[in-house]
Amino acid sequence: MKRSVLSVSAFMLLALPACITTSSSHATDAAAAAAAARVAGGARQPRVNLQQVNLSPARTGAYDPAKDPTVQVVQRVQPAVVNVTTDLFESTPFGGTQPGQGVGTGFIVDSDGVIVTNYHVVEHAQRITVITPATANSEDQSYSARVIGGDQGADLAILKIDATGLPTVPLGNSSDLLLGERVIAMGYALALKGGPTVSSGIVSALGRVISAQDPNCTSNAACPGGGRKYSDVIQTDAAINPGNSGGPMLDLNGNVVGINTAGSGSAENIGFAIPINDAKATITEAMQNPGAAVAYLGVVTEDVTPGLAAQFSLPVNDGAYVVSTAPSGPAEKAGISSGDVIVTFDGTKVTSSDQLGTLIHRHQPGDRVEVQVVGSSGGQRIVDATLGVNPLP
Repeated sequence: MKRSVLSVSAFMLLALPACITTSSSHATDAAAAAAAARVAGGARQPRVNLQQVNLSPARTGAYDPAKDPTVQVVQRVQPAVVNVTTDLFESTPFGGTQPGQGVGTGFIVDSDGVIVTNYHVVEHAQRITVITPATANSEDQSYSARVIGGDQGADLAILKIDATGLPTVPLGNSSDLLLGERVIAMGYALALKGGPTVSSGIVSALGRVISAQDPNCTSNAACPGGGRKYSDVIQTDAAINPGNSGGPMLDLNGNVVGINTAGSGSAENIGFAIPINDAKATITEAMQNPGAAVAYLGVVTEDVTPGLAAQFSLPVNDGAYVVSTAPSGPAEKAGISSGDVIVTFDGTKVTSSDQLGTLIHRHQPGDRVEVQVVGSSGGQRIVDATLGVNPLP
């Protein structure tokens, strides 16, 4: 089972020109033969005056694409379908982590910037960026986002951005779906530029139970055995590819009836979506009781152990070793970089990564703190860091 969140660093799109090249000598022979045929026929064929030919004739017949229900839904909903990009740390096959970037999709359900997506889209995010699509009157806009609620086990995350007056998409009733009913899936498949991808199909099955591996979900409660079990999901033949995760599945009235979640890696034309009715309670709870903003330094750290100290020739025996910093995060702005060891935070000695997290969470976003670090060469320095807002709860 493939997940439909896309790791940008691992993706390359190869394209071939859609044309046919003909040998020039063969083309010359064909032209000569055609000319000889015209002479043998006793008369030259009249030449076509291209200026008299209408190369762009008006559409004729009863079909008007502007009245197509799929076109109408897409035009109405597209402004509320957003790109969700994350800077994150991914699990490696050897049990470690590595920096990466993920791309998924979300949809706006409240004009004050509340967005629904999949939890696996934002797992381990150091930074979450929401990009709203360009419209006829404005260019695309980028916003920093944070998770205000969700359910990791159900693969739901509710995001908030600092914006007002945004277009929204209405939530439908997935209990009314019928087998064979036409549906539309939208999302930023394969991270292709130029707005969301649209695919359409039918409801192929209802009430499916599937499992999907998620190596980035380290919670045994949410992902026992490293995977999630989805119950009562919608199966569709509408294409759901990497990058579609978190995007809306829509009925022909333009209502969200599902959340695109996974595609099959072993079969074609099989994708799955979480029924929107299963997500409504989580969405409502997050909107009514959004999680409080949490202070954030923007570092990924691990404990300094004797083995780690020997491996990297560290001049200290304890502290929090900085594996990575969030791009443009508080730590990076303060001058902290990977390879440094944080030894004190706001005047308190740091002995482990967990303790550093506890010290950070005692503060509020916007607090200014002193952080003492030791570089790999042994030099010590004290920097001032202004804490930001953690993108995750």
